[in-house]
Amino acid sequence: MALSLLMAVLWGGSQAQSLGFSLRVQREVTVQEGLCVHVPCTLFYPPHGWTEDTPALGYWFLAGTDTTTGRPVATNKQDREVQARSQGRFQLTGDPRNYSCSLLIRDVRAEDKGQYIFRVERGGYVRYNFQESPLNLKVTALTQKPDVYVPETLDSGRQATLICVFNWAFEECPAPTFSWMGAAVTPQEPGPKSSYFSVLSLTPRPRDHGTQLTCRVDFSRKGVSAETTVQLNVTYAPKDLVISVSRARVSAPQPQGNSPYLEAQKGQFLQLLCAAESQPPATLSWALEDRILSWSHPWSPRPLALLLPGVRPGDSGRYTCRAENRLGSQNRTLNLSVQYAPENLRVMALEANRTVLENLGNYKSLPVLEGQSLRLLCVAHSNPPARLSWALGGQTLSPSQPADPSILELPQIQTEHEGVLTCQAQNSLGSQNISLYLSVVYPPRLLSPSCSWEGEGLRCTCSSRARPAPTLRWRLGEGLLEGNHSNASLTVNSSSAGPWANSSLNLTGPLGSDLRLSCEARNVHGAQSAAVLVLLPDKKELLSKAFYNGTFLGMGILTLLFLCLILVMKALRKKQTPTGTPAQAGTPPKPRPTRRSTILDYINVVPNPGPPARNRKATPSSPSQASPPGAPSGECKKNQKERQAAPHTCPGPRSFTQVSESQNHQEELHYAALTFSGPRPWQTRESKDTGTEYEDIRFH
Repeated sequence: MALSLLMAVLWGGSQAQSLGFSLRVQREVTVQEGLCVHVPCTLFYPPHGWTEDTPALGYWFLAGTDTTTGRPVATNKQDREVQARSQGRFQLTGDPRNYSCSLLIRDVRAEDKGQYIFRVERGGYVRYNFQESPLNLKVTALTQKPDVYVPETLDSGRQATLICVFNWAFEECPAPTFSWMGAAVTPQEPGPKSSYFSVLSLTPRPRDHGTQLTCRVDFSRKGVSAETTVQLNVTYAPKDLVISVSRARVSAPQPQGNSPYLEAQKGQFLQLLCAAESQPPATLSWALEDRILSWSHPWSPRPLALLLPGVRPGDSGRYTCRAENRLGSQNRTLNLSVQYAPENLRVMALEANRTVLENLGNYKSLPVLEGQSLRLLCVAHSNPPARLSWALGGQTLSPSQPADPSILELPQIQTEHEGVLTCQAQNSLGSQNISLYLSVVYPPRLLSPSCSWEGEGLRCTCSSRARPAPTLRWRLGEGLLEGNHSNASLTVNSSSAGPWANSSLNLTGPLGSDLRLSCEARNVHGAQSAAVLVLLPDKKELLSKAFYNGTFLGMGILTLLFLCLILVMKALRKKQTPTGTPAQAGTPPKPRPTRRSTILDYINVVPNPGPPARNRKATPSSPSQASPPGAPSGECKKNQKERQAAPHTCPGPRSFTQVSESQNHQEELHYAALTFSGPRPWQTRESKDTGTEYEDIRFH
């Protein structure tokens, strides 16, 4: 028997198999340094020389070791010493009683490489070295790393689960130690573990995006480990939105900071940049008020620029930069104020309720009716707001509403308001003004016409002042004379200079006793007329005409009574004044009748204060009442320059003075006063008694 076993060892596997010994093991095993490897192994030995109770011993020896006296690397015999370098690392995990010879090697080292053979011992017959079936162990450098599984997206603030797996070949290998390292990892309870994986629960933050996360696997031998590092891709809503401003093409943008206000001058270069942090990249947009100006694409995460090469007043407003992705949005507002000097200055005429009547341009003439009110509004575009002021003819006007100096209110326009009216708008960047010519217009003011005899004809003059200049016309009876006329019986000459209009009427030939004559002045603002009812008798029949107007007897008696009264009064005056005593100083001499004098020389037609009391009606006073005979009119006193332009406006002594009437009223009857300087016979003669005085005779 011993001889047969010895022969089997010497002859090899074929002979061993023929003796009933065999072993199945992987001929070559490659393992990385530091790792663990489990080598399955089975064997068969003949059932000779042992019973079920006989212990079975197994040994793994490094090839070349004396299996009788040498130390194995692993054995199940308790009292058999093993090699020091393999102690605790090599373990015979198989039980030879069950025909198993599996080997576990922990923390493989480079010096562990080589061939290993197995020896079995059971009873007196089974003592066999399986030389024919060695295990060839190869050791390589450690290259295996753990696998880290991270969700495709990590949403900020939302908990996620990460797994680190290290693939062991055999479950019999001891579990390595897992550890997680990185900025996103916070101290926490370790997650579930097994022999080959580790779980990490992580709540990422926006700042964790792009940071490193490492899973490390440590093995039993100190200094031997494997690790895998991944970069975290954390998605989050836009944050840290920043607006930067560049005021020149070559200057670097400067952050606006926390101020929401930005000032720029008109025409200045301006560039606004908007940038925000987000994952995935946000869509950026610029909007003015509610109008989108520009936007970016998500695949272009660069700052979004808004270029204003020359800002204008219309660019002022609220600019909003908005960053948005699927997780949320963020925006920031910038209020741009474009500063500029006053411009687009204009003046508008207003009604009392501020309704705009007219827009007035620069240097425009503004006609206003005298006595009316005027309300003007001055408006200008400027930033900062302009200070508004009004001036008339170089003199500053006080605003009627101090809280709103843009409104100028003149409650009653007078002629002295006429002139250049200027509104000025001024701020720190400049000023602008607009000027208007305020022209005061008024209806005609008719001066009392005058008439006088010249030779065989009657000459009448009429003057009027108005703005615009009036037109004059004569009404003779039922006829109307306008402009310049000339024929055998009448001549009309009209002229104008500035606000004055003058007209003269010459009548020749026989004149009817019922002659009616009036002068009319008219412009777009109104009309005025002056009329007189004049009795114009023939020279030779003047007295007879007067006596035959009433009953002859009544008139004669009335005349005699007046003559008697005159004689009595004369006698009384002679007693009071000595004959030949000179007249009191300053007393005008009485007119003396001459041969050339006629009754017309003593007739003055003056306005009667009114009809008899019982027939009198209240009428508005005319603005152009007649002046006393021989006295200069009020118009002549007020404006000497205009009097020079209107030579007929200041007549001397007149034979006829006419009353002004409004065209809107019917003409009233005027009464004439007949004045006799003294009685004389029908045939004219020289007066011998120069001291004789006469009383006035008036007819009403």
